[in-house]
Amino acid sequence: MKRILVTGATGQIGSELTLSLRLKYGSENVIAAGHSRQPDPVFVNSGPFISLDIRDQTALINVVNDHQVDTIFHLASLLSAVAEQAPQKAWDINMNGLFNVLETARLMRCAVFFPSSIGAFGPLTPSINTPQDTIQRPNTMYGVTKVSGELLCDYYQQRFAIDTRGLRYPGLISYKTAAGGGTTDYAVEIFYAAIQKQSYQCFLRADTQLDMMYMPDAVNAAITLMQTNKEQLVHHNAFNVTAMSITPEQLADEIRKHIPAFCINYKIDPVRQAIADSWPQHMDDSCAVTEWDWQAEFCLSTMVEDMLEKLANKLSTE
Repeated sequence: MKRILVTGATGQIGSELTLSLRLKYGSENVIAAGHSRQPDPVFVNSGPFISLDIRDQTALINVVNDHQVDTIFHLASLLSAVAEQAPQKAWDINMNGLFNVLETARLMRCAVFFPSSIGAFGPLTPSINTPQDTIQRPNTMYGVTKVSGELLCDYYQQRFAIDTRGLRYPGLISYKTAAGGGTTDYAVEIFYAAIQKQSYQCFLRADTQLDMMYMPDAVNAAITLMQTNKEQLVHHNAFNVTAMSITPEQLADEIRKHIPAFCINYKIDPVRQAIADSWPQHMDDSCAVTEWDWQAEFCLSTMVEDMLEKLANKLSTE
């Protein structure tokens, strides 16, 4: 990777991945592209930033050509809960956007990173130790676009020899960027509530067990995968990755070790609960471990400690 384009750069993953890539490859070599969100001035001032609608393939090709891009981290998409509210728009952005990226990569000979999700699985998928290769029948538009994206990336890799790679992310936790319409958003919101109000009303059941990952691990996983020698990879796309498998109650218990007065109650959102119930409780990420030495740095206790410290510092300066 010498010249990198990050689409969806102002989103939850993109805002942190972009800065990490700039530290590694040089600010001028990482072009951030955003569409709807207003980026932080620090983010904009750290390197090139452009406004881009990923559905405009001509504009995308021009950006890749003008900046001599050789690698695209394609992060622009609508997340699970938002996608259920606007499924037609989700298909347009998630699928037509990815198709434009892959076609641009084919024409300009770029490598592509595409993040999939636990949402690519469905209620018929084994929920414990979900295999790398298993049945995928998601029942949400977000999930349909993710499994379709996995297949499309595989197709471009096999048919056109485009170097496509990707991860199936679990729920992601970050103190830097607010949650953006995902089913696992509670795991971000709960920290703000714990610090600011010492109480939180959760929209999922107390015993809803899902895979989670702290954002530094998510960023590291993406960069490490793209740096791996292609000859080592068997799967290329949609690697299961995880760091911890937790419930809202377990997360609340860990927070109480630092904020003893913190309390949690529950008001279930039927839509997001149904989505969560269709997802795996824990994925088997042994293929990622074997093929490119994946290993998470943060577990539940270290993540909670770091998250509370960093978020408290952030909120004190706002």
